[in-house]
Amino acid sequence: MAAKKILMITGDFTEDYETMVPFQALLMIGHTVHAVCPGKQAGEQVKTAVHDFEGDQTYSEKPGHHFTLNATFADVKPADYDALVIPGGRAPEYLRLNPEVLAAVRHFAEAGKPIAAICHGAQLLSAAGVLTGRSCSAYPACGPEVVAAGGRYADIPVDQATVDGNLVTAPAWPAHPDWLAKFLKVLGSRIEA
Repeated sequence: MAAKKILMITGDFTEDYETMVPFQALLMIGHTVHAVCPGKQAGEQVKTAVHDFEGDQTYSEKPGHHFTLNATFADVKPADYDALVIPGGRAPEYLRLNPEVLAAVRHFAEAGKPIAAICHGAQLLSAAGVLTGRSCSAYPACGPEVVAAGGRYADIPVDQATVDGNLVTAPAWPAHPDWLAKFLKVLGSRIEA
């Protein structure tokens, strides 16, 4: 398996599990992952939030961990990366207002490079205009954004993921096993037991 260089775009109040788990899992199998946030440097931190499903009409939110960035957004060149990971949480809500973030997302989509987005990560895909004609899962409250952006909202169980070419998406962190397995397959990575 050839190691890949993966860019993760995140920000304050990113979903804790959706940031920590893919970051650590992808490193564990030998890929390089650069986690960046606009306006922050390598070594700085973003705050995370834990979103949980406790029987309310929407998810609950609690303070999470501090996640340390290991690269600087201003220094990265999307062309140098093989794939993109977009965690959910509240960060995509404001990151989609950054033209450089949207340009980076467009680079991966236009180049046909693997993209893994989960939960509210679809907000970046929608804002970047890369969902036309594509199937995309997301947290259900983001489904209307997927449709408004010309995509087909994949209404799947919370523990499942979907693949449309280079795009791997899932509704929320309970899908991590399926989402990461499908992303690894799109990356060309293989794990054998």
